[in-house]
Amino acid sequence: MAIAPNLYEHTLVHYTDPLHATELLRQYRPYLEMIPSMRRPQESLIPIPLPIAAIQIPAANTTNQRPQVKSALVPCDLVLLMCDPEWKVKTDVELLVFIHRPGENFTELLTRWRQSQLLLSRSYSWDMPLQYRDIFSEGANRHLPLFVLFKETLAMIKRGLKAAGLPCIVDTTVLNTDSTTPPKLITGSTETSD
Repeated sequence: MAIAPNLYEHTLVHYTDPLHATELLRQYRPYLEMIPSMRRPQESLIPIPLPIAAIQIPAANTTNQRPQVKSALVPCDLVLLMCDPEWKVKTDVELLVFIHRPGENFTELLTRWRQSQLLLSRSYSWDMPLQYRDIFSEGANRHLPLFVLFKETLAMIKRGLKAAGLPCIVDTTVLNTDSTTPPKLITGSTETSD
C-alpha cells in the first residue's frame, strides 16, 4: 500500500509543534531522555521544519581569506534542537528527523541521511525561526537520526533501517490522534508491537 501524500504532510505539520515533537520522542526513549527539561518541553525543543543551514566552505587560498558561507537546504524533514530552558542556549545534540515520503525507496531515504551527514560535517549554523533568533545557532558535534515510518511503509525499508542500526519508529498517531495504542518501535535488533 502506498503512503498517501497527506499522511506525510500531516506528520510534518504535527511534529513541528514542540509539544507534539515531545510526543514523537516518547516513541524512542533514548532521545526522550536527552530533552533538557520535561517540565518545560516548549522551551527545551526547537523544531525547525525543512531546515536551512549556513555552511562554511574553507577558502581555496589560505592567505587571510575568510571562508565562504553558503546556505543549503538540509535534506531532513525536521531538525529538533535541544535547548536549556534556563540559560536559553542550545545543547550539543541535534536530532534529524526523516519522515518517509510517498514513493521514496530505501536508497533514497538513506541517501537523505548520508547527505545530511556530509553537509553538517563542516562548520555551520542554523537559519533559526524568528522567535528563536536570539539563540546561538552554531552546529553541534552530535547529529542523531530518527526515521519516521508508517504502516504503509514497505517491510524491506523497515528491515534495511533495522539492519543498518538506525533508529526508526512506525508512527500511527498522526491521523489517529484519538487512538490509545502506542506506535510500533523498531530499534537495533528488537521490535515491539502495537
